[in-house]
Amino acid sequence: MGKFFERFPDPLARLIVVFLAMLVVGLFVVIVLIPKPMKDVQMQWADAVKREQARPVKYAGFRSCGECHDALYETKKTGYHRDLSCETCHGPAKGHTEDPDNVKPVIPVERAFCPQCHAYDPSRPRGFPMINPVVHNPLKSCASCHNPHDPKPPTTPRECSACHGEIARTKAVSHHVQLECTTCHKTPQQHKVSPRAVKPTKPQTREFCGKCHGKEGKDRMAKNAPKIDLAEHGEKYVCWQCHYPHSPEVEQ
Repeated sequence: MGKFFERFPDPLARLIVVFLAMLVVGLFVVIVLIPKPMKDVQMQWADAVKREQARPVKYAGFRSCGECHDALYETKKTGYHRDLSCETCHGPAKGHTEDPDNVKPVIPVERAFCPQCHAYDPSRPRGFPMINPVVHNPLKSCASCHNPHDPKPPTTPRECSACHGEIARTKAVSHHVQLECTTCHKTPQQHKVSPRAVKPTKPQTREFCGKCHGKEGKDRMAKNAPKIDLAEHGEKYVCWQCHYPHSPEVEQ
């Protein structure tokens, strides 16, 4: 062995000795010190399968939801959210299926939930509905305007937006996004032909806005609307003389 190393320069000989020493130590560690289960892939797979099988089952699967919530299941099946499992939004539902009276599924009402998918992200496909959650109806939960089981983005008719595009864009991010233009305006057919000569109507009474915003407002869309006392709140004016109706204030 000594004559073997004499063939090499001293630095190279020392390097070979160090390499051989490290090789011996490595083989010792691998062969002697590392336990067999850590080297046997089949044994590791078997252990992993056992661990996963021992975990409690938390998810019930979307078909289980449809057994009781068939109407919602049918609604969602044809909507934009048809590819989402119910448990994507409502969380693991195995406990709910086993004890529906005492274990309720999660209902996501926080505004931070939906923007996980719908916040503006340029990497998402063209046409995917995206919003800026800071300015898009910031005080409302998404479900107060959108049916999560069949979401349909509110739209402004083209015959309105063609000329009133700025208003359409403003209304699209306001509290009034769900209102049709004709909810507040009666538009004669002639307005489309002679828009300056024939104007659409505007609400002329305080009671019109009071249907939603009055203390006793019972309109179907009045549930979450800010309420005022019509007798004491700006009694001399029609509402739109103080409030811009296409983008009303967000404070409540």
